[in-house]
Amino acid sequence: MNSAVLKTAIAASVTMVAFAFNSLLARAALGPELIDPASYTTVRLLAGAIVLFALVTIRPGKPETPSSGSWQSALWLFVYAVLLSFAYITLETGVGALILFAAVQGTMIGWGIYSGERPSLLAWIGNVAALAGFIYLVLPGTLNAPDPFGAVLMFFSGVAWGIYSLRGRGAGDPLGTTATNFIYSVPMTLVLSVIFFTQFDVTNNGIILAAISGGITSGMGYALWYTALKGLTATKAAIIQLTAPVIAAIAGVILLSEAVTSQLVVGSILIVGGVATAILAKSKA
Repeated sequence: MNSAVLKTAIAASVTMVAFAFNSLLARAALGPELIDPASYTTVRLLAGAIVLFALVTIRPGKPETPSSGSWQSALWLFVYAVLLSFAYITLETGVGALILFAAVQGTMIGWGIYSGERPSLLAWIGNVAALAGFIYLVLPGTLNAPDPFGAVLMFFSGVAWGIYSLRGRGAGDPLGTTATNFIYSVPMTLVLSVIFFTQFDVTNNGIILAAISGGITSGMGYALWYTALKGLTATKAAIIQLTAPVIAAIAGVILLSEAVTSQLVVGSILIVGGVATAILAKSKA
């Protein structure tokens, strides 16, 4: 294995762990009510903005193209973050990550179809399997069904992140663009904190978890992901992201003592397997 391949493999592996821990940290802070969701969102995005600004400032050289960050993209980033925070009050780590992931992929696949892409039969089978897994995972009336309101919030959080990702495709300066979007999102979080001022409730541990999520697993995680993307095809990058909700679920079981249910296992297999099938079918088309 040459050094470039090794660098890509390490960067991708560490990034997936970081993305999974975004869910774990949110649940660890919000589940036990160590911090209110509005404050968690504010601290997370503020910490991410600070770290990304620092990375942009100290990086060598200048990008060939300027940052394409915008207030519109920042708004979608904010919507993703705030809905995720409120969703993780009730959802467990693995379930939340799977719903988020399914919504992100569904949004991006749906946009592709709307834009003129015509999936093959195998891709449609994969998409239907993933949708079935999502429906089974959140099916109300079952013993292990997640909180319906939390599931809805997480679903739309995934939609927002999917739109944010679509807006950022082809950015000439991905790191600078992401830093700009995070910085633009900070005033939105401050307005959110004012609106939910009566629910203000923070602890030192809650602030620390939110800051770690924003500054390390979000800010530095996104920067590392851009390093990995240089050595990955779009298909490989998409498949690698399938590991994030699985890692999140395992981490939730080990670190937060969350239960492993048959509903989680079956839903995970259908969602991850279905999306993987759709991606692979698209790459062969």
